[in-house]
Amino acid sequence: QVQLVESGGGLVQAGGSLRLSCAASGGTASFNRMGWYRQAAGKQRELVAVISSSGPTHYADSVKGRFTISRDNRKNTVDLQMNSLKPEDTAVYYCNAVRTWINYWGQGTQVTVSS
Repeated sequence: QVQLVESGGGLVQAGGSLRLSCAASGGTASFNRMGWYRQAAGKQRELVAVISSSGPTHYADSVKGRFTISRDNRKNTVDLQMNSLKPEDTAVYYCNAVRTWINYWGQGTQVTVSS
C-alpha cells in the first residue's frame, strides 16, 4: 500500500521561505511523476509543480521563479522549496505521486503566509 507523508508546512511572513518534503513508501515500482498541489479555502485544488522520473518539471505560472521542485528517485522523495512567499500562497499543500496511472495523495500540510 502506497503512503505519502508530508512535512515542512507552517506559518511564515510574506517574503519568507519554506521547504516542503514528501516521502513515498509502498511497493517496488518507481513513480512516474511526483509533485505538489494546493487547495486554498473555498477554492479548487490546483497544481503547483510536478516532476517526472527523468527530470522534466512543470510549474504553475503563479509560482514560476519562486518555487523549485526536486526529487530523489532512490529515496522516493519529492521536495518543494518555496521562496518569496506571498499571502496568496496560503493553502493546504498536498503531495502527489503517480504510478501506473494511479494517483496517490498525502494528507496535506498547511502553509500560511502572513502579510
